[in-house]
Amino acid sequence: MDLVAAFSDASFWGALLSIIVANILLSGDNAVVIALASRNLPPAQQSKAIFWGSAAAIILRVILTVTAVQLLTLPYLKIVGAVLLVYIGIQLLADSGGEEDMKAESNLLGAIKTILVADLVMSLDNVIAVAAAAQKGPEDTRLLLLIVGLGLSIPLIIFGSTMLVKVMDRFPIIITVGAGLLGLLAGGMLVEDPAIKESIQAAMEDAHMIFEAIGVVLVILGGTWLKKRNMAKERN
Repeated sequence: MDLVAAFSDASFWGALLSIIVANILLSGDNAVVIALASRNLPPAQQSKAIFWGSAAAIILRVILTVTAVQLLTLPYLKIVGAVLLVYIGIQLLADSGGEEDMKAESNLLGAIKTILVADLVMSLDNVIAVAAAAQKGPEDTRLLLLIVGLGLSIPLIIFGSTMLVKVMDRFPIIITVGAGLLGLLAGGMLVEDPAIKESIQAAMEDAHMIFEAIGVVLVILGGTWLKKRNMAKERN
């Protein structure tokens, strides 16, 4: 099917709309990470981190979506991802009270790197819905659908991240809530790993809830402790 025929096919537009809606619904946690990672940057660097972090994350999600089904069957991958999310959440919370004495370029690259790593981890499940939405379109246009659909979502993610940064500046408690969200996602991800899913869910009736709670506690306690230690060092 050529592009002209694809654009005149109702299933193409239906699939495109489904991808955009699915990505918007699944990108709330990504917007939180982008906002958390960029909030300490100067305004000009902040805008760049949000834009390039969002764009790079969308490109990464296109690549992930193509191989999502195979990735999700690999044992221990989600366990590694859960550990990474806990680490990222702790670091983001610990940095929330630090002085901005690093070079802007280093902060910018660090923020983009954090956004990419977190998005890589969190997108392992999310991309399944996007891939399923693409299946509604003509077979030979599915990759194009993914690229266009996810690309059109970039402005919405950027807008959401920008708004969150402003809200975090006004209500710092949201930084703790956002970091806790990463811990919750980490706990849920760990329980779903194919290597331990059956045994852990058989041993614990509410395994999901328990590990999600543990993830939240680990991130908030660990991040708060590191934040206080960093602030004490700066005062000395």
